Amino acid sequence: MFMLTHLECTRCGEHYPADRPQSVCPNDGGVLYARYDLHAIKRSFSAARLAGRAPTMWRYDSVLPDADPVSLGEGFTPMLPSREFGNVFIKDEGLNPTGSFKARGLSVAVTMARHFGLKKLAIPSAGNAAGALAAYAAAGKVEAHIFMPKDVPAANRIECDYYGAYVTLVDGLISDCARKVAELKDSDTWQRDGWFDVSTTKEPYRVEGKKTMGYEVAEQLGWKLPQGIIYPTGGGVGLLGMWKAFEEMEALGWISSERPGSDRPKMVCVQSAGCAPIVKAWEEGKSSVEMWNNAETLASGLRVPKPYADYLILDILKKSRGTAVSVTDAEIVEATRHWAKVEGIFAAPEGAACLLAYRKLRASGFFKPDDTVVLFNTGSGLKYLDVLDAVVARAPLPAKSAASTKPAARQIGGIIGPY
Repeated sequence: MFMLTHLECTRCGEHYPADRPQSVCPNDGGVLYARYDLHAIKRSFSAARLAGRAPTMWRYDSVLPDADPVSLGEGFTPMLPSREFGNVFIKDEGLNPTGSFKARGLSVAVTMARHFGLKKLAIPSAGNAAGALAAYAAAGKVEAHIFMPKDVPAANRIECDYYGAYVTLVDGLISDCARKVAELKDSDTWQRDGWFDVSTTKEPYRVEGKKTMGYEVAEQLGWKLPQGIIYPTGGGVGLLGMWKAFEEMEALGWISSERPGSDRPKMVCVQSAGCAPIVKAWEEGKSSVEMWNNAETLASGLRVPKPYADYLILDILKKSRGTAVSVTDAEIVEATRHWAKVEGIFAAPEGAACLLAYRKLRASGFFKPDDTVVLFNTGSGLKYLDVLDAVVARAPLPAKSAASTKPAARQIGGIIGPY
C-alpha cells in the first residue's frame, strides 16, 4: 500500500501531490514535508516487526516513500556509550557510506529522483553533501552535477571525481556556486533535460532520510527517548528530520507520551562562534535569522550564514525547551583530539563540537548527570585531514618536533549560503 499521501507546506499548510517532483511551496517558499497515512501504517505495521530486518535505515520503509531504494547500506549506525560521561551516548554517523550523515538524505533524494525519471541532479556544495550525491547518483545511474569552490577541501573534490560526477569548480564561495545552479534553473534546458535541484531543504526527501536518525535513537534506546539531543547545526536538516520522526512515532504508538511532544528530547543546536546565526537569533528571541556576515570556521558543515529552514529550527528549539550553543574553532580542535584519545572516535569537527556543548550545558545545570543525552558525530575526521593538518601547521611546534616540516596552511573555501 502506498502510504505517502501528500506533501505539506510547513508555512501555509497547503497540500501538494506526492506523485511528481516538488521543490518548495510556490506560494510562500515554505519547506515541504512528506506526509503519510499514519493510521493505516499503525494498523499494518508495528515496531516489534522491525526485529530481524536489515540493519540499514530502510528497515523503516513503512514510513519512507514507496520506491525502489538506491542504497549503499546507510543508516543504523552505532550508538556508543561514552567512556567519559555516564548516560551519554555518541551516535557515530561517520560510519555511513561516504563517511557522513549526508548519506541518509541523499539516498532518499536520489531514490525519488530516479523514481520520477529525473536525469540530472544539481547541488552547490563544499562538503560532504557533494560526495554523498555523487556516490548515490552513481549507484542510481543518475547524473550528478556538483558546483564547488576552486579551493574546496581535497577529500570532497577527489571523491566526487572518482564517483563520476560532473564537477564545476567556481572562482568564489559556495554562494557563488548556488548562483550557478540558479542560472541553470532559469535556462531553457532545465526542464527539457530533466534537471532538478537537491539543495538543502529545497526538496522534501533529504529530510525523510535524515529522520531515520530519530527512529534509530528511539529503537537503540529501547523505544525510550533521551532527555536531550545535541546536534551540530548548519542547514539543520537532521534536526528537522528527527523532530518529524518523534511526531510520527507518537502517532504510531511506538513511543509513549501523555501529551504530544511533552516527552520529546530537548533539542540543542551547536554552532561555531565564527558562524552562529541560529545562536544569535535564539538569544535575541527571534523567529528567523539574519544573514551572518564574514562567516569563518574550520568546521565547513557549520559555515551556513542563513539556513533556509531557520524558522523551523528555531520553532523546534522553542517547542522542545532546548537551546543553542556556540563554540570556538580552538575549542573544536581540542575536542576533536579529546574524543579521538578518550573515546576512540575520530570525529568530524562538527561532531566534536557536540562534546563542547555538552560540557557547557552540564556545567550550567541545563543537563543533569542522570539525564540521558545523545551527541551526534555527523562525519568521519578522515574527511578533514587537510583541514586539521593545516591547523597543526599554524600551531607552534613542540621542541622535540622543531626540525620537522609541515605543509603550508591554505584557505578552506567558501560559505554555504541560502539558496
